[in-house]
Amino acid sequence: MLKKSKTDNATLFIDASAEFVRGGNKNKLTEENQQRILDAFTARMDAEYFARLVPNAEIAENDYNIAVSSYVEQEDTTEAVDITALNADIARIVARQTELRTQIDAIVADLEGSS
Repeated sequence: MLKKSKTDNATLFIDASAEFVRGGNKNKLTEENQQRILDAFTARMDAEYFARLVPNAEIAENDYNIAVSSYVEQEDTTEAVDITALNADIARIVARQTELRTQIDAIVADLEGSS
């Protein structure tokens, strides 16, 4: 939003894409969602993964691209995987599978031998 009274030469980008609750066919902003957006707008300060005050010169350098995602970094919500622990779990599973296969083979051999 443009404000004639603002003293800086910057544009505030707010990524409010996560500020809603699902409600059937329509998503809704709760009072808390609305307040968070309003607080960010009023403060005109950076808030990690939510808002960023960008100098207009930077917007010009970016060919006047005003896509919020160009300025407000998305939070990485992917789960970190401990590859070493995962490989150890796989090794235990394979060892257990081999042990069970041996037991099953012994049972089958015993059943075939008693017929």
